[in-house]
Amino acid sequence: MASQQSTVDDLLERLAGAGRVTAKKMFGEYCIYLNDKPVALVCDDQLYLKPTAAGRELLPDAAEESSYPGAKPHLILERELWNDREMLRQVVRATFEVLPLPKPRKKKA
Repeated sequence: MASQQSTVDDLLERLAGAGRVTAKKMFGEYCIYLNDKPVALVCDDQLYLKPTAAGRELLPDAAEESSYPGAKPHLILERELWNDREMLRQVVRATFEVLPLPKPRKKKA
């Protein structure tokens, strides 16, 4: 089941103030970017945060699960956390801080 645009719009609104937060549709699901760095996925209307020590420290009880078969496990941010906007922003910013910048794409010949 693909994620709904309304779910992504809601998350982007809740994350406002964390930095420049955007979403890109990918294969019916979405990738969430903070300042051009991918930090999370939205799959089946569920938020999957890239796993980092900083994220685990802020959310020690968060479960890890793959967003789709064959994917690396990510931290699952339960809907209850979405209501705590400050904590949601904090954990996304903490994840952003420790993730490397994406590698530049090679230009086609």
